[in-house]
Amino acid sequence: MLRLIDATHRLSRVLVWIGGGMILLSALLVTLEIFLRKFANISLGGADEISGYAFGVATTLGFAYALFERAHIRVDALFLVLPRPAKIVLNFLGLALLTGFAGVIGSMAWDMVADTISHGSRSITPMRTPLAWPQIPWLAGWLFFVLCGCLLFLAALISILRGDSASADRLIGMKTLDEQIEDETV
Repeated sequence: MLRLIDATHRLSRVLVWIGGGMILLSALLVTLEIFLRKFANISLGGADEISGYAFGVATTLGFAYALFERAHIRVDALFLVLPRPAKIVLNFLGLALLTGFAGVIGSMAWDMVADTISHGSRSITPMRTPLAWPQIPWLAGWLFFVLCGCLLFLAALISILRGDSASADRLIGMKTLDEQIEDETV
C-alpha cells in the first residue's frame, strides 16, 4: 500500500509541475498578447481562451499534490484543543467529505465530457476549440484526486487498525508546526 501511495504522490508532483508550467506559459502568452496589441496593434487571438483552459486544467492537476502535502485549508482553532481520538475522527471525516465532494464533481464532469464528446461540442469563440480537449485533462485531474483521496483514506485506516495513529496523522492529519517550519526552510 505504501508503494502505491508513494507512486501516486510522485505522479501528483509531476502533474503539479505540468500544471504550473501551463500557468506560466499562459502568463507569457497573455503578456505577449498585451505587448503585441499595445506596440504593433496585432492580436494573437484566443490567448484569454487558452489561458482559461490552462487554468482550469492546472487547478485540478494540483489537487492531489495539495492532498498529499496536507496543504488544503483547514480551520484549526478548535481542532488543536481536541483530544487525540476526536482529531483522528475529524481527519477521517474531513478527508471523506473532501473526497466525496470531489467524487460528485468528478461524476458530473464525467457526464459533461461524455456529452461534449457525443455532440462534438466546440467553443463559441473564433477558435472553435473542441471542448473535449481541455475537458478531458480537467476530468482526469478530478478523477486522480478522488483516487488519491481514497488511497490515503484506506492507508490511514489500515494504520489506525494496526494501532499506528502517528502514521495516520502523517498521511491525513494536519501538519505540525515543526513540519510547517521545515517546509518553509527547505
